[in-house]
Amino acid sequence: MREGFFHRLGPAAALDAVEAAGLRPTGQCAPLRFLENRVYDVRLEDERHVVVKFYRPGRWSREALLDEHRFLLDLRDAEIPVCAPLRLPDGGTLGALAGVFFGVWPRTGGREPEEFSDQDLEILGRLLARVHAVGATRAAPNRPRLSAEGFFLQPLERLEAGGFLPAARARPYRAAVEEAARVYADRSGGVPFHRIHGDCHPGNLLRGREGWFFLDFDDFVVGPAVHDVWMLVPGRDAEGARQRERLVAAYRQFHDFDARWLELVEPLRALRFLRIAGWIASRWEEAPFRSTFPHFGTDDYWERETLDLEQQVARLRAAVPGAPGGETLAEARELTNQDFFWDL
Repeated sequence: MREGFFHRLGPAAALDAVEAAGLRPTGQCAPLRFLENRVYDVRLEDERHVVVKFYRPGRWSREALLDEHRFLLDLRDAEIPVCAPLRLPDGGTLGALAGVFFGVWPRTGGREPEEFSDQDLEILGRLLARVHAVGATRAAPNRPRLSAEGFFLQPLERLEAGGFLPAARARPYRAAVEEAARVYADRSGGVPFHRIHGDCHPGNLLRGREGWFFLDFDDFVVGPAVHDVWMLVPGRDAEGARQRERLVAAYRQFHDFDARWLELVEPLRALRFLRIAGWIASRWEEAPFRSTFPHFGTDDYWERETLDLEQQVARLRAAVPGAPGGETLAEARELTNQDFFWDL
C-alpha cells in the first residue's frame, strides 16, 4: 500500500504534508526534479517557500532516516551551512502520510558551481573538514558502512541474480568488481570511518548570498573522509590532482587527513560505476527510469561498463601508492555529469 501511494504522489499530498507540519500553504506547489524520492516546492501564506521530500518506501528505515536528520541537526548546531529539516508539531523532524515518511526543509537559494577557483577550494576544504569533524562525534548505527562487501560484492550479486549481466560479460565483469573490492578492502584497513556526506558531488552544493552550503544528505554513510573529497574534486588529470591537493591542504586546518587515504580514490571511483548500474537495475521496472536511461541493459551498455571497470582495475594495479590520483590510462573514460548527478 505504501508503495502504491508513493507512486501516485502529487501536489495534494505535498500540501497535506506541509499542513501536517503546522504550516499554512497557499496551494501553490511545484514538483522538483526527482527519480529516487518525491520532492515538491510549496509556497506558504507568509510568502516563504518550503521543500517537502517524500522518502521512497523500503529504501531506508525510520531509524536510518532519523540518523540522517540527526546528522543535519548536529551540523546546523555547529553553524555549518547545511539545509536541515524543520521541526514538526510533535517536536520531531520526520512525519508520515499514508505510511510514507516525509521531511520539510526551508527552501534555500543559490547556484550550482560551474567550476571552482582556488579560493573556493580552500573554503570548501575547510567546510568539509568541519562536516567530518562533526561526523566523527556521533555514531550512526542505522546507516550503512562503506565496506567492500556491502558496496561492491552485494550489488554485484543483485545484478547477477536479476539477470542483468549478459552471459558474455558476466565473468569479466565479476572479476573486475572482485579485484576492485579486494583493493578497496586492503587499502581501507585502518582508515577511520565516520559519518560523511556520501554523495558529495558539486551538484549537491549551492552558493548563495551567504556563501557555500551542502545539500542532500540522503545517501550519507559511515565511511572514509576521502570519499567526499574525491567526489567534490573528481578530476584524474594533473589539474584535478592539484585541485585536490589544494582542498586537502585547507581541510587539514580543521581536521586530520592522512595522505595515504588518497590511495582509496581509484577504488572508490570503480565503486561509482558499479553503484550507478546497481541503482538503475533496482528501479528498472519503473517507467521514469526506462525513459531516463534507455541504453541501460543493452549489450553496448554492458560492454562499456565492463571495459570501464577493467580499465579501472588496470589503473589500480599501475597506481603508485600515495599518489594523489593514481596513473592515467589514456583510453579510460572520464566520469561525466551523468555519472554524478544520478540520485535525484
